[in-house]
Amino acid sequence: MKKPVLVIMAAGMGSRFGGLKQIAPVDADGHIIMDFSIYDASCAGFEEVIFIIKEENEALFKEAIGNRIAKKMKVHYCYQQLDLLPAGFQVPEGREKPWGTAHAVLCAKEYLNGPFVVINADDYYGREAFALTYDFLMNHEDDEKFQYAMVGYRLENTVTEHGYVSRGVCSTDKDGKLVDIVERTRIEKQDSQIAYTEDEGKTYTQLPGETPVSMNMWAFTKSFVEAIAAGFPGFLEKGLKENPLKCEYYLPGVVDGLLKQDKAVVSVLPTRDKWYGITYQEDKVQVMAAIQKMEDDGLYKKELF
Repeated sequence: MKKPVLVIMAAGMGSRFGGLKQIAPVDADGHIIMDFSIYDASCAGFEEVIFIIKEENEALFKEAIGNRIAKKMKVHYCYQQLDLLPAGFQVPEGREKPWGTAHAVLCAKEYLNGPFVVINADDYYGREAFALTYDFLMNHEDDEKFQYAMVGYRLENTVTEHGYVSRGVCSTDKDGKLVDIVERTRIEKQDSQIAYTEDEGKTYTQLPGETPVSMNMWAFTKSFVEAIAAGFPGFLEKGLKENPLKCEYYLPGVVDGLLKQDKAVVSVLPTRDKWYGITYQEDKVQVMAAIQKMEDDGLYKKELF
């Protein structure tokens, strides 16, 4: 069985954060969040990493992390390009926004010849998540259905004090398999409660803190790449009519489609680790404090690579 590779989606710019947040240092030694993700992945058994970036950011990425990581793991770079589209489709005039996370993975197709785990570049997932996904892929293969997995975080471990967040709220069956994901685009803390709104804050619906949510950490077999490619033309036909400048092809949408067609089984791998991310500038202080405590506790050493 092929060892899983790690795919890091790093082509997006942090609009709410302001700047290229993926390469913002989060400790006194200049490490960025990706350093810790890749170190944790290495501890779990990963030996190869694929960065999906914008071509114009390649020099920045190599300087910030790529050259350092290459001493420890095999590194590839793929570009998320707007014009990488199926035959018969063109980029709409005025479109600058990338086509979304599913398209990002499709841009790495040439390197995805076996199982892989996908993460966001600017999220800290915790060490357990990498061990869970690596072990899953080393012990599962597609049978009559595709066998995928998703790391399920407790909602209370993923919210920020500094504004609202978007989360994929998950429903599971009695066996811990994913039933569906509903994207709640405005979830926020309210004193000791967590709630979402769908009407710009006029009304709120509470969510339990233990509600499982997706933080875009997925474990896929090779079959998923073909599923993305197969669904892309249909997405474009609809999206280009409805929202040509901003429609995005998302990983959860592809997964949800496969579930509805009964083509895939997605195991939700629960973790109690806390997720950290820099959605807003103010989040950086909290992330740096958390990383410092983990370093003080000996989870990470001064030189990771």
